[in-house]
Amino acid sequence: MYDVRIDARLGSVEYATSQGLAPVLGARRDGSAGVDTTRGLLITALGEYVLPHGCSAWTQTLIALMERLGVRDKSARQSLARLEERGWLERERVGRQTRWSLTELSTELLTAGADRIYTFGQEPRDWDGRWVVLLASVRERDRGARYRMGHGLGWAGFGSIGQGVWVSPWLDQESVAVGLLAELHIEATSFRAELGSLGSGPEVARQAWDLPGLEEQYSDFLGQFGSEPHDVVADLALLVHRWRRFPFLDPELPAQLLSNDWPGVIAAARFAEVRASLLPGAFDWWRETEAANAPAGWT
Repeated sequence: MYDVRIDARLGSVEYATSQGLAPVLGARRDGSAGVDTTRGLLITALGEYVLPHGCSAWTQTLIALMERLGVRDKSARQSLARLEERGWLERERVGRQTRWSLTELSTELLTAGADRIYTFGQEPRDWDGRWVVLLASVRERDRGARYRMGHGLGWAGFGSIGQGVWVSPWLDQESVAVGLLAELHIEATSFRAELGSLGSGPEVARQAWDLPGLEEQYSDFLGQFGSEPHDVVADLALLVHRWRRFPFLDPELPAQLLSNDWPGVIAAARFAEVRASLLPGAFDWWRETEAANAPAGWT
């Protein structure tokens, strides 16, 4: 099960010994998991439609939404059952119908995830030019610890510039790394440093992170959501579904480390603009469909 700690000040979930927000933001750092799976689409639907509308919904409303996303009835029902098994949903029989409710776990994760998704890239952060540098290595035979360390530091926005050397331009992420390494019982040393006379910040960033790959993903996103909507209900879910990976993939580097035409800035503005335009019509459909599917006398 998930073991997470919500940091209210940062609006984030610290990586513990589990996946944390990974199911909400897209499972793997390469963005390949949770993109087009039925369960991934359903998690997006829960966060975008169910969470802001009382945290519960009728089966038929969810099925209708998933059908608009190209998911068949049987697959949608199977995903609902699997999320119930994982502790994300609870079901209640109301006459001959079923109402699904978010659990405390899923409400907590989806709320933290929504805050991260909607605010990501919207407000540039000031950077004082300092870096957190970690010296942390794991023996080759301890592959489990090595994987958890790499996954956790990547989630916290650290990049690797060599074997056992990790860097981040955000000093407040040092505490996340300290907690992770302590939990994994990995000895490490951390520094707070400025770049010297040799090299440049952008060169460090290009070495530590796959910026060309990330730039390509942003360009793909902009290509997908540049035209008029065809179906506001499906388009809203797909917009968030595609965007939700970026907080997991992008360390949100300072502008000083990126090119002047970095597509992440344009993509973040496009996401906010398109979502705002889709919300009224999509939410109207949701409320009308929920009312139509409610049994007589339901309040």
